[in-house]
Amino acid sequence: MKTLYLKALVPGGGGEELPDTEETGEFEIDRDKLAAYDRVCGFALRDEAPTTYPHILGFPLQMKLMTSRDFPFGAIGLVHVENRIEQRRPLEAGETVTVKVRATDLRDHPKGRQFDMVTEAGDAWKSWSTYLKREGGGSSGEREATEPPQPNAIWDVPGDIGRQYASVSGDINPIHMHSLSAKLFGMPGAIAHGMWLKARCLAALENLTREPHSVQVSFKTPVVLPAKVGFSGERDFALHDARKGKPHLTGELRPL
Repeated sequence: MKTLYLKALVPGGGGEELPDTEETGEFEIDRDKLAAYDRVCGFALRDEAPTTYPHILGFPLQMKLMTSRDFPFGAIGLVHVENRIEQRRPLEAGETVTVKVRATDLRDHPKGRQFDMVTEAGDAWKSWSTYLKREGGGSSGEREATEPPQPNAIWDVPGDIGRQYASVSGDINPIHMHSLSAKLFGMPGAIAHGMWLKARCLAALENLTREPHSVQVSFKTPVVLPAKVGFSGERDFALHDARKGKPHLTGELRPL
């Protein structure tokens, strides 16, 4: 992954179309790695992989595709704005699964262009990660503070959660690792991974994810570390700044 992130610092090839390429890999659900992921994200330790776990299996394939010479955008600077997962059954520790990744649906956005990175783990799991390439002025996710819902819980997010999550996911994007490296890329400080935020929310809703389900989130504003956030809701859930009320994430969890 370090080699891929070095490649990611180089701008994309500048083409106008997404490559018609599919990256594929075989992965075993390692029990120790699964347990480490569960601990970092707040899940109970189980042999069943939580809903968000297959994302980290596919992430190296996503990076390989996004750092290929014919990919139109540089990977660093893309903004992860949405993620949707459909889980038909959980993957088990010790199971080997074929993971496939492709990029699709390049389309206009008011602040640039966006596309979906589609990841499939066998017949058990499928994900759509929507990335935005900003073109022109404006921010992808700034929102005015609103009166937040009454939280179910207040969470203290530690300043090193980016490094913790990187250690179990392989996502070592510098905007998550340290405040100094984040500021080099225009962030006010290190920010939490969006997929850690989604995982942390689902860890609070594990009782609703036992059956086949879909879960979609929209990432609103970054969580600058360290932070205090409020979590609210169940099948419709949200995460917001516990002090200022600024929304960080909204989500929907539905049975399939």
